[in-house]
Amino acid sequence: MLGYFLRRFLLIFPTFIGITLVVFCITRIVPGGPVERMMAAYQQANVGEGSKSSNHFGGTSGSSVMSDDQIAELNAYFGFDKPIIVSYFDWLMKVFQFDLGESLRYHEPVWDIIKARFPVSLFYGFITTFLAYLISIPLGIIKGIKHHSLFDTASSFLIFVGYAVPNFVFGIFLLLVFAFHFEVFPLGGFMSDDFSDMSLWQQIMDLFDHGFLPILSYMVGQFALMTVLMKNSLMDNIASDYVRTAMAKGLTYKKTVFRHALRNSLIPLATHFGNNISLILTGSLLVEKIFNIDGMGLLGYESVVERDFSVVMGLLVISSLLLMIGNILSDICVALVDPRVQFK
Repeated sequence: MLGYFLRRFLLIFPTFIGITLVVFCITRIVPGGPVERMMAAYQQANVGEGSKSSNHFGGTSGSSVMSDDQIAELNAYFGFDKPIIVSYFDWLMKVFQFDLGESLRYHEPVWDIIKARFPVSLFYGFITTFLAYLISIPLGIIKGIKHHSLFDTASSFLIFVGYAVPNFVFGIFLLLVFAFHFEVFPLGGFMSDDFSDMSLWQQIMDLFDHGFLPILSYMVGQFALMTVLMKNSLMDNIASDYVRTAMAKGLTYKKTVFRHALRNSLIPLATHFGNNISLILTGSLLVEKIFNIDGMGLLGYESVVERDFSVVMGLLVISSLLLMIGNILSDICVALVDPRVQFK
């Protein structure tokens, strides 16, 4: 088993190269890059002023179009004057030195920008994942044991609605009803403007008020999926031969379920754990956009729209590594839950 996991860790590097190389090439060939956007801004400024204007890269021009020398200087500044593969390996060498580059939009180090939004995404991601597991596992067990009961039917209706409705649509509904109409919760944001002047208890309550609706929006799809997985897996194991054999030997139904069937029923949730690792940090860009949460999801969305490719690649580095490591952790969780699993 140790050799299997060692090979999985060694495969992270070539997989990481493949993912980042493809996205890096796409950022170089899509239209509307930083050079084109700067040229458009330069032309619009000249047309608006109706007179000569100077630019950062030297010289003045009375025309509304940059000269070839100015365009070449811009390409050299952004690194577009080199072949794609050369530019990629230059970027990769900087990543190995823990340098994600500088944002083309904010003119700050990419790592500093990501680090500033990291606590926000971690706050929502950790609480959402913890609550989803805390509620889904017991609820799935009860639904599996009391299949076809009134409780199972009523809860299934709510779960299937939560599974079918996208989290951002559910977030819009919560925002309109509880924040706009009844004004119970704030309309958005992570905290109040006077957060630093509050007492500890007031800060906790302020975070609760601002985070309650977004956390519900984050949880709705994840919670529904995990509950259905838990219930179906438990019912499959209850119907297995080894459960009937255990009951035939004198074990009660309750002891049979909790001593034998339950542990095997946790395997699907263990395999799903790896995907949740990346969601803890990357978040949901639509939910963050709706509730105006300045997290990593919103940062990724704005970076793609603004063609801030340095931030896009920085977020890709973190999310891809988390996803690959999360998949390995899923295999470890499966091995811990099911001793029959032998990785070779």
